[in-house]
Amino acid sequence: MIRKLCHTQPKVLSFVEEMQKNFIPTNNFQRTILSVGSAAVALLNPYRGDMIACLGEVTGESSLKYMREKMLETTEGAKILTEQPRINSQTVCFETLGKMPERSVGRVYADFMTDNNITADSRLPVQFISDPELAYVMQRYREVHDLVHAILFMKTTMLGEVTVKWIEGIQTKLPMCVGGGIWGAARLKPKHRQLYLKHYLPWAIITGNNAKFLQGIYFEKRWDQDIEDFHKEMNITRLSLK
Repeated sequence: MIRKLCHTQPKVLSFVEEMQKNFIPTNNFQRTILSVGSAAVALLNPYRGDMIACLGEVTGESSLKYMREKMLETTEGAKILTEQPRINSQTVCFETLGKMPERSVGRVYADFMTDNNITADSRLPVQFISDPELAYVMQRYREVHDLVHAILFMKTTMLGEVTVKWIEGIQTKLPMCVGGGIWGAARLKPKHRQLYLKHYLPWAIITGNNAKFLQGIYFEKRWDQDIEDFHKEMNITRLSLK
């Protein structure tokens, strides 16, 4: 297993230190206003990542507790909660991942990020969750989102995003994910809507229910695992349009 990807890495804040730096206290009334406002903006513009992030935080407490319990059910998930690893350019050397075997999890992830011109530093910090462990669960969800896209071979198109949101919604119970799957599907063009209903949605439902809990997978310990072996272990079957 690859444990250290870069020869030198700058010192980074612990998650608790970062959380304390970014935390914004809110009362119930303010959270209600944030919920309604962020939902309305996200519905009008699904590319407003800041509003989607806000909505996820102020509506997701019970779901985050559920996610934490699911992670604690496995040794791997519990280790994530204990060590609180981060996925960004300071902790992951994408140049090294890009030189790994083509079918490895790390290479699949690095290629996905390069092909879609995505940076691992694009995920916003958690701001409205007071419980440090629940805040980390939300941050972890955000930071593995692109990894989930990559290992499922789902593009960053609206069709791909809606499909991933359904899988995440089924597994995490986050209202933001469920809402994204429902309202995102309404924005699909007729051709994509047919593909969605015939292939993508049924596959997403099966994958969400049958696959191992993806938020509890310590991806950083699996960079060199063959993607086919990973799929078999996670009980994931690749989408086929035949």
